[in-house]
Amino acid sequence: MSAHEIDYRIMGEEMQCVEVELDPGESVVAEAGSFMMMDPEISMETIFGDGSGSRGGGLMGKLMGAGKRLLTGESLFMTVYTHTGRSGKRSVTFASPYPGKIIPLDLQQYGGKIICQKDSFLCAAKGVSVGIEFQRKLGAGFFGGEGFIMQKLEGDGLSFVHSGGYVLERTLAHGETIKIDTGCLVAMTSSVDYDIEFVKGIKTAVFGGEGLFFATLRGPGKVWIQSLPFSRMADRILSAAGNAGRREEGSILGGLGNLLDGR
Repeated sequence: MSAHEIDYRIMGEEMQCVEVELDPGESVVAEAGSFMMMDPEISMETIFGDGSGSRGGGLMGKLMGAGKRLLTGESLFMTVYTHTGRSGKRSVTFASPYPGKIIPLDLQQYGGKIICQKDSFLCAAKGVSVGIEFQRKLGAGFFGGEGFIMQKLEGDGLSFVHSGGYVLERTLAHGETIKIDTGCLVAMTSSVDYDIEFVKGIKTAVFGGEGLFFATLRGPGKVWIQSLPFSRMADRILSAAGNAGRREEGSILGGLGNLLDGR
C-alpha cells in the first residue's frame, strides 16, 4: 500500500510544530497527545494498531500491529486525521511534546525504512507502518537501555520524529564508526550497524557520570543525534526538585553534602 502524499510546514524554533496539508481523501496518522489544531472538514478516527493496512484485513493483523506498539511502550491506539471535504486543502497541526526539533523523513529516500528511538515518532502519512526493531546482538539487547527496543518506520511516505535540543545529522562512510550516549540516538538508516559497548575502566564507569554503556554506530548510513534526551532532562528536573530549598545549593559542598546526607 502506497502512503498518502502530504505537504507540510514546520514552524517554531525550540518548541516546534508541524502543519500537515491534506487534499480531499488524504490522511495522516499520529500518536495520541500530539494533536494541536485542525481546520474544518478534518475528521478524527481512533484506530487499533498503526493503520498502515500493510498486513491486510482481519483481527489478527490488527492485533499484531497493536501488540508491537505495546512492546515499545506506546498506546495500542493511534488517531487518523482525514480531509473529508470535496475540494481545497485543509490542514492539521501536531506539536512536539518537549523542547527540540521535528525531523521530516521521506522514507522513499532512505530505502523505505528508518529505525528510531521508541518514543520519538510524532506522525506520518497514512500507509506508513510503525513497528518494532529488535537488536540482533545480545549486547544491545540486554544493555541498550533506551536503545534496546526501537521503532521502525516502513513505507514510501513522509514521517516526522521529534528530538530534544539540537539535532546533528551525520553521514557515515563504509566502516566509519562513532560512539554516542544511547539516549542521544534519535534515528538511523537501516544500513547502519548498531551495538552497545562497555565503558572500560572502573574509574570511568563509577565516576564518569555518563553510565556504563554507550552505543557504537558503524556505517555506511545516516544518523540523527540529539543533544538533550528527554530522560536526561527529566533526571535534572527531578534532581533539582529534590534539592529545592537547600541552603548549600551554591556552595562548594553542594554535591558532596547531598551524598553525605543521603540525598
